[in-house]
Amino acid sequence: MKKLFKSVFAALFLSLGVSQANAQIYNNSAGLAIDIGDGTTLVGPGFKHFFNANSAGEVELLFGNHTTIIQPMYSYNSGISGASGLNWLVGIGPAIAFGNDKTEVAIRPKAGLEYKISNVPLALSFDWRPMFWLSDGGGSNVGRFGLGFKFVF
Repeated sequence: MKKLFKSVFAALFLSLGVSQANAQIYNNSAGLAIDIGDGTTLVGPGFKHFFNANSAGEVELLFGNHTTIIQPMYSYNSGISGASGLNWLVGIGPAIAFGNDKTEVAIRPKAGLEYKISNVPLALSFDWRPMFWLSDGGGSNVGRFGLGFKFVF
């Protein structure tokens, strides 16, 4: 499993030097965010805004198993040459979890892909987003992934 994650990150960072495509293919998006993997499945609304061609801010409000998580994230987005509408992204942000009479804080890096469907105001995203807990004794959950179904405007 570690070899798979190393291979994914190597491919993403190698594409940094290869990609010359402009990343921003929309200004804003709102839609459904799903956080899946080891443990609880979380679902809720998400919103993304591009500050410029490559920098975007995203916030998700996720619910599941008597827990609410809010996570604002920054991501660097870049187009993939020869693949119109397809971007790779890397990002990071905090996650604050409320539930079971306690509040916990985590840091969440992410790496993934986003595809804006041509001539349709929809985008789909998939990313790997491990969770590294900073509170309650620490710990991590590296088997977490995100799915996004977004209306773009």
